Amino acid sequence: MHSVSLPEIGTFEAWRDEARALLGASVPPGEVLWQRGQGAADLFSNGPGAEAPPPAASAPLSVPLSVPRGFVDLARLAICHSDPERFARLYALLWALRSDKRLLSDRADPRIDRLERMAKEVRRDRHKMTAFVRFREIGTPGANRRSFAAWFEPTHHIVELTAPFFVSRFGDMDWCILTPDISAHFEGGDLRFAAGAARPDLPEDATEDLWRTYFRNIFNPARLKPKAMQAEMPKKYWHNMPETQLIPELLASAQARAQEMAEAAPTLAPARAGKITARLRAEPETAPEMPGDLAQALQGCRRCPLWQDATQPVPGEGPKDAALMVVGEQPGDREDLEGRPFVGPAGQLFDKAAARAGLDRAQAYLTNAVKHFKFTPRGKRRIHQAPNRGEVMHCRWWLDIERAQVKPKLILAMGATAAESLTGSRAGLMARRGQVEHTEDGTPVLITLHPSYLLRLPEADRPAAEALFEQDLRLAAEMVAELR
Repeated sequence: MHSVSLPEIGTFEAWRDEARALLGASVPPGEVLWQRGQGAADLFSNGPGAEAPPPAASAPLSVPLSVPRGFVDLARLAICHSDPERFARLYALLWALRSDKRLLSDRADPRIDRLERMAKEVRRDRHKMTAFVRFREIGTPGANRRSFAAWFEPTHHIVELTAPFFVSRFGDMDWCILTPDISAHFEGGDLRFAAGAARPDLPEDATEDLWRTYFRNIFNPARLKPKAMQAEMPKKYWHNMPETQLIPELLASAQARAQEMAEAAPTLAPARAGKITARLRAEPETAPEMPGDLAQALQGCRRCPLWQDATQPVPGEGPKDAALMVVGEQPGDREDLEGRPFVGPAGQLFDKAAARAGLDRAQAYLTNAVKHFKFTPRGKRRIHQAPNRGEVMHCRWWLDIERAQVKPKLILAMGATAAESLTGSRAGLMARRGQVEHTEDGTPVLITLHPSYLLRLPEADRPAAEALFEQDLRLAAEMVAELR
């Protein structure tokens, strides 16, 4: 068994030389016991045995050693991992690469997968170091070069690999980064590494107030996600960072601050709706109990919050003595802009199906269970949102007025929202379609699908659903003819 002890500083270069010598001497991975410094040996080898000195680093290779460049990059990162098996894992992979140069590209191989995950963890730890190191000034005032020190506790052995980042950023000052593993010292333009150190008692720094001010001002309470924040800034780093002293206070006051921001935020109506919105806000808060002009009374509706974002309410239209009332869900984008029901894509599909079924739209009263358009902005588009039960129940007041004025002999309820408004239930729509139910006052209600549902179906499924919809419209036309 060959025992190899690697130095704590320059570990990668030492491992590379030892691995080259071992490979040249054809020493299999199971015959090598690796360790770094005075730490414990790795657990990946076959266990202790009769120790033998390792081959000299200059031992000649029986064949030229050539490995993919990707292996060198992977090894340079994986060597920095804290896993004691890392040296043996890398040497085992190097041994396998002698006979299969393509092995490195096989991410399904468990050896490659494990080393790649180790390298990823090292990269993440390096990112944490560059983000969370906080320097404090320790130099003599008036010196030619200012001097700073920082304390950091990395998870892996990343100081050597990460120190060049700080050299490029802070090359005009002297500094040292002390860690329990090894420490980096940059003095007079030269970078050197030394053994690890205990945590020093660093002085307070005036610049820490700047950090705290900056952190307080970039903290957005409206986007607070404590778990995500701790995933990016683990608590183990907090005691070394001046700004993290503010976190408990900021978390406790986040909800109140978010509310203040919401109340102070300006609200602007869409340009096309400016005049309409101004007119709506000038109208009285409540509508008359039995309005003569329903369309005018709807302009002042404040029964639910939907009026605030919609362009305008959309009243029903059609003969005031129509035998058939057709009730949909709510206005769509086109209906909201034009102020008329069923003029968008769903309305056009309804018109075509009604014409084939012998149902005359001009003889029916068309309206919706909810009179304002509910939507979610997405870029320049307004994406339809289904009204909730509270909004449906608030708007049923208007639908009841329309029913009282029109007195239809039959109501065609298109979709779950219309069914809920008229019968109190939206469940099991497909099982109920084509069936006649009744409102509380006994008016017959024929349940069917909403044409917007048909538009959302895949092309292959749409013909069968449209046939069912057309069948229900034909039934409605026949029932109205019998009831007259």
